[in-house]
Amino acid sequence: MFKNIAVAYDGHPESIRAFRRALELAKMLGISLKVLTIAEPLPAYTAFSVAGDSSAIRTLEQDRQAFYEDLIRRAANEGNAEGIEVSAHTLEGNIVQAVTEFVGEHDVDLLVVGLHRRALRISSLWSMVYSLAQDLTCSVLGVH
Repeated sequence: MFKNIAVAYDGHPESIRAFRRALELAKMLGISLKVLTIAEPLPAYTAFSVAGDSSAIRTLEQDRQAFYEDLIRRAANEGNAEGIEVSAHTLEGNIVQAVTEFVGEHDVDLLVVGLHRRALRISSLWSMVYSLAQDLTCSVLGVH
């Protein structure tokens, strides 16, 4: 069975459901869980804030970092409360490439992802899931 599970987690309801299913599976199997968060870059329009305040980008970057630190801390706390050892990892860059590299480097044999139901994102979602499925060497579990 699975010995090394990772879950993609961004705090949205879909990823929360995936995280909870991954916790249940890890608990049943008696293994730890890796939580992956992809840190999205600041939007391009934030560059305009430099014109008004040169320290704004630094402040926005600090807020972004604090957001992701809080997100992974909450995931680790929830896992620990369930008796599951959770290691949280924040990845940067292209989602598919960053996840693929992480899976390979950490010998992940199951990646759990939440499936978003937003109509506007459906084409990009399936494109990303398809790309992950093509590039990964592990199994992928999509959770509704």
